Amino acid sequence: QVQLVESGGGSVQAGGSLRLSCAASAITYRPYCMAWFRQAPGKEREGIATFESSGNTLYADSVKGRFTVSKDNAKNTLYLQMNSLEPEDSAMYYCAVTGISWCPRPRFAVGGYRYWGQGTQVTVSS
Repeated sequence: QVQLVESGGGSVQAGGSLRLSCAASAITYRPYCMAWFRQAPGKEREGIATFESSGNTLYADSVKGRFTVSKDNAKNTLYLQMNSLEPEDSAMYYCAVTGISWCPRPRFAVGGYRYWGQGTQVTVSS
């Protein structure tokens, strides 16, 4: 059973930055795919970035060039560095990981991820 705990959310003004963390209990299997999703009130959960055990990353167009996903294997922690934040980035942010598999196809299919964290809130004011 993998447990995921997100942190680092908060309130920031437009143009600012935040770094989210997702601490994972030891993921002992390979391959796997970790992802960041977000969900704003009244909207569907949106995938924004993935990190595969191979080190490959992929970003949704809405965050490409502004957000960076990385992982510290020693700390079993996934990060999301968010720069140039916009009010439209306000949402609850979740991290997720697959079972023993590469990233699902389509990559941001919610059902393709087996374990989820509880989320951390990000609010960006104009």
